[in-house]
Amino acid sequence: MERLNLYDLVRENIKKLKPYSSARSEFRGNAEVFLDANENSYGSPLDENFNRYPDPLQWKLKQEISKIKGVPPQNIFIGNGSDEVIDIAFRIFCEPGKDNVIICPPTYGMYKVCANINDVEAKEVLLTKDFQLDVEGVLAAIDSHTKLLFICSPNNPTGNNFNRLDIEFLLNNFPGIVLIDEAYINFSRQKSFLQELTEYENLIVMHTLSKAWGLAALRLGLGFASEVLIDLFNKVKPPYNINGSSQQLGIKALEQINEVNENIKNTVTQRGFLEQELEKFDFIKIIYPSDSNFILVKVIDADKLYQYLLLQGIIVRNRSNEPLCDNCIRITVGTQSENKKLLNALKKYE
Repeated sequence: MERLNLYDLVRENIKKLKPYSSARSEFRGNAEVFLDANENSYGSPLDENFNRYPDPLQWKLKQEISKIKGVPPQNIFIGNGSDEVIDIAFRIFCEPGKDNVIICPPTYGMYKVCANINDVEAKEVLLTKDFQLDVEGVLAAIDSHTKLLFICSPNNPTGNNFNRLDIEFLLNNFPGIVLIDEAYINFSRQKSFLQELTEYENLIVMHTLSKAWGLAALRLGLGFASEVLIDLFNKVKPPYNINGSSQQLGIKALEQINEVNENIKNTVTQRGFLEQELEKFDFIKIIYPSDSNFILVKVIDADKLYQYLLLQGIIVRNRSNEPLCDNCIRITVGTQSENKKLLNALKKYE
């Protein structure tokens, strides 16, 4: 691929944008009296004081993430969930009503939703029948206004990893920004693309603390990229996009990596147990290979099975409306007791 000039991909208004300058971004250092940000100097009615604005760039949290991921803090962006990372990418690179992006259904639905919100065409290149990337189809869909390519690996809702050589080929041949969403990478046998960040300046890798780290309610999505790209994200984001509680609790959780690794191990063990047990049911036709914390299964009648489980107080996800997923149910791997309740309900259904 001819060497990219990343700024050629950036919208003109973003290049000219002067970001909002918050009080906490203008002052860095230690002080005893803060009279700069129009905060309530008397504090809040809560036991902890939340009257002060949080660090707009979340440096302490980034330093803890850096220790675990092996990526320098200056190459990390923290979003209010991964959805903010996705949305800001649209706002940096895509001219509304003019540019387009490529997504590969069935995949995570927010790529298309964000495209629609930003008035950007989402070109859909379906996965192959074995849920792999259609590399030739992606290349054929590219035109002069194609800015972003979204790759979710392990993929949601199919659960599988994409062929690594296919992803590398697209990284080398796609003329825009490639966003690899690795939300489920902790449950996967495949290594992360984080180590490729120094090789591809057009690469953004997304992780999250919602899945393996169990912090879905805190909304902490991670984007890893070159400093040039991270600077653009920081330029466009709201000044205080990550609240103080999420930063504090995120740091506390990152200190408990041994417990998290144990939970990952248990999830993978339970995934194998579920896969083995689900094979015993005649109404389950296909159990698709999974490298995530969920399993996609093809059944005889997804609507009927979904409603039955709902009546048993068990909620799964009916993915039949997704391309290539006719009569497919997505089952999140639960705890041992939750999985046994599911299996007992399935035995009665049969």
